[in-house]
This record gives sequence, structure tokens and C-alpha cells, in this order.
Amino acid sequence: MSLRQVLIALGDPLVEIQVAPHGLEVDVHDVVILDPDDVPDVRPGDLALIIGARGRGALSLVRAAGQGGAAAVAVKVDTPSPMLRQAAADAGVALLAVRPEVRWEHLEALVRGVVSSARLTADAGVGEVLGDLFALAQTIAALTGGIVSIEDTASRVLAYSRSSDEVDELRRLSILGRQGPEPYLKMLREWGVYQRLRSGEEVVRIDERPELGIRRRIAVGIHAGSQPLGTIWVQEGTTPLTERSERALLGAARVTALHLVQQREPSAAFRENLLGSLLDGRMDAASVAEQIGADPGKPAAVVVFALRGQESADRTQHELRRTEMTGLISVHAAAYRRSALVTQSAGRTYVLLPDLPPTAPLLALTKEIVAAARKHMGLRVQGAIGSTVPTADEVMVSRTEADRVLDAMARDLDTDVATLADVRSRVLISETLALLGEHPRIRDPRLAKLDPELARSLLAYLDAFGDVRTAASGLHVHPNTLRYRVRRAAELGGFDLEDPLLRLFAQLQLRLT
Repeated sequence: MSLRQVLIALGDPLVEIQVAPHGLEVDVHDVVILDPDDVPDVRPGDLALIIGARGRGALSLVRAAGQGGAAAVAVKVDTPSPMLRQAAADAGVALLAVRPEVRWEHLEALVRGVVSSARLTADAGVGEVLGDLFALAQTIAALTGGIVSIEDTASRVLAYSRSSDEVDELRRLSILGRQGPEPYLKMLREWGVYQRLRSGEEVVRIDERPELGIRRRIAVGIHAGSQPLGTIWVQEGTTPLTERSERALLGAARVTALHLVQQREPSAAFRENLLGSLLDGRMDAASVAEQIGADPGKPAAVVVFALRGQESADRTQHELRRTEMTGLISVHAAAYRRSALVTQSAGRTYVLLPDLPPTAPLLALTKEIVAAARKHMGLRVQGAIGSTVPTADEVMVSRTEADRVLDAMARDLDTDVATLADVRSRVLISETLALLGEHPRIRDPRLAKLDPELARSLLAYLDAFGDVRTAASGLHVHPNTLRYRVRRAAELGGFDLEDPLLRLFAQLQLRLT
């Protein structure tokens, strides 16, 4: 991943960029430790953490890291050091200033987690895209309206959301790798909070403690089966948590569990490719269902999403926004169905929802996801819903339907959520027009002679079944003007509007203009 993405993930609480001679798009491949007592061993793309030397005392190691091709060095600084900045600039290596109170082992674990997560995502290729934990924490923060941290079973912070809101003392200390106030931790133990988080899938509410500087929280345990993997904490900021916070948090815990299992067991990355393999025909539905614990004999459906209105964004921005969107979709899908699978393919995000009841509210779920993307992330997302098929063996029917609707949306269907049943005529016309657009030989050259004004007027006339007044009203022209234009179009094209087949085909082809 790029140095910029590392900095976005870690944020101000831990490090601050001092100088970046080659910009922030340099690639970070690994994290290494540099100690003054050891021979420097740095390779291109390393992020070197200089431990045991501060400020000017780290000059020689900064230069050595630059000679080895390191992407960046991290040094603890008590006060700004122009000499250190100049040394980094001369060595061609980015310099990150680490706050004095930050624990090195905590920073190392966080950075390794960010880099390793990016590597796993890249290696997975197609498949369920969960993004890194920091991106996921940011998504949870957007959905809940709170300030998020993800911890392992030892209460070590793995990732957290960026926030301009006011954080309390417990969160601040947690990010810095230090324990929270002991009186508060003792109360959590006495209230059985930790036991409840470890024992099951339950959102736990924790009241604020103003005397300790602790704000209200909700939390949920992260589990793989009966095995606890960690906890997600959501601190309330200056505004109350949203009404749907608890449901969003439940879905987030299920998505996070998949991510943590993947990090622990590389072989679990296979699960990420399940939906991609099914959609590509490389794996049968029964095998996929067995892997995710679903019943292949029960109804299933595919929903597909696409990001719109991002044409002006550069590739990096577009990919980041698409990852944000996929994270949001994963959280909602997991909250609705534990066994849901999500994957990206050809610029789209596919969701497989197995084990569906006969009257599954897929339209409501899809509208909820689209609305959440717009509200929390400012993204315009379109969602197309395939029909619910009787068994998992028929999911490709559902996928094909969803793709057809989304294709029509991209061409000329101005709606954000739809099923084939809702817009079947529009989809069929859109597909026919696409065929006409791709094959000029099946178009009528006589219609191509018409200028835009005549073409528009003739189409309005045909759409109104020859009702001149209705068509003229829609075009905001006088009926006599429309009559003249229709006659002129027929004369210029040399066709007879009394021919019903000509009228039928003209209505189609004129929609291409």
C-alpha cells in the first residue's frame, strides 16, 4: 500500500509526516526495526521504526535507511528537528515523527496490521473484499455516528476510526497503547461486560461516567463460532448514536470476524473467493453453500451494486471510495444474513444472500444500503435486485437478472434501486437499443438523415400514437409546427408513416439519438 494510505489509517494520534521527498504515493512493503546497536538491514519499500534513538541521535540511521531504499522512517521526537528533516530529505526517505508517549510495540503492531491487511487483500484477487481494518472502522463510525476502535482479546487496539469529535480519556489511552482508568475497568469487570462480550453475539450498552471522563459506549464481541476474537467499541461523541447503531454494529462484528480469521489463517482467504468462483462458474452452488454453512435447498438471491458519479475522480480516489462502499455493503449484508457473501468483480459489488425466507425484504435492504451510502459517505450507489430463486443452484439466474437491470441503469434508467419486475419494459428496450448501438448494419439509414430537431419531433409524434396536440404540448411547440416537422421528416427520409413496421422500428432507433 502507499505511504499515504498508511498515514490515513494511523492518523494524527500516533504519527505526523515531517518530510516526503518522493511524495506520499511511494509503496510500503514491510515494517522493520532499526536499533543503534545493530547493523542496519533495510530493503526498498521498508517502513523503518528507529527504536532507541531520538531526534539528532537518529541521524545516522535515517541516512542508512535512505541508502537502503526505505520508503519511510519513524523517529520519536520531543521537539521539531530541522536537522533531522534535512537529513531525511537528503537521503530521499520520508520522515514520520512519532509522539513521545506512544509505545513502540503498539505502533509496530498497528503498522504491521495495516500493511499485512493490504497484502492479503491484494493477494486474494477476486473474492469478498473486506478492506483493511482501519477502513472498516471508518465505515462502522459512519454507520453508527460514533467513534470506533477494534480490539483483540487482550484489549490491544488493532484499528480505530479517525475523528474530529471529542474523544474521552479511555479512547485516548487505548490508541496510545496504554491501559484505561483502573476504576472504570474494574467496574466493567464487575458489571460482567467482558464476560457478556466473550460469551455471545450481543450488543452491550455501557453508561457514561462523567466523574472519570468516560462517555457512553456500545460494544459487541467478535467471534468465530464460539471462539472470541476481540471486541468493537463505539464511543458516543457530541451527538447521540444513530437509531440503527446496534444493528450496524452486529453486522460489523461478523464482517470483522472474517477479516481476523483471514489474518490468523491464510487458508481462510479461500472463503473470500467463494462468491467470485461461483459467479465465474468455477465452483458449484452446493460446494459454496457447504463452505458458508448455508442450505443449498433454500431460496437465495443476488444483489449487485455500482458506484456512480465518480468519473472525475482519479483511480486511487475511485478505488478508495469503492472499498468504502463495499465495506458498508458487507456490514449491512452480514447484519441481515450471517452467511452472506460479498465480492467485487468488473467494477461492481455482488452480494449473495442465501437461506432466504419466502418474503425476504430485499427491496428494503437494498434501499437501506443505497441510502446509507449517500448519507454517511456522500456516494451515489445504484442497486439492482435479482429474483429470489428456489435453490442455490439457480443463483446465476438471479445474478443475470440483477446485471441486466444494472446495465439498463447505467445506460438510461434513472433510478437508484430496482428489480426486473419493476422495470422489465425499460430493461428490454434498453437492451434492444444497446444492440442497435453496437450493430449499425441493423439500423435504418433513412432515419439517420434526420437532424436532431426533426428526430425529436417525430419520436414525440410516434410516442403519442399520432396525437399531434399531445405531442406538441410535450415539445412546447404549436401543433401546426409539429405537423410541418413530421411531414418534413418523412419527405427528407423518403419513408411512409402509414407503414406500421416503419413506425415501430422508428420508435426504437430514434431513441438512440
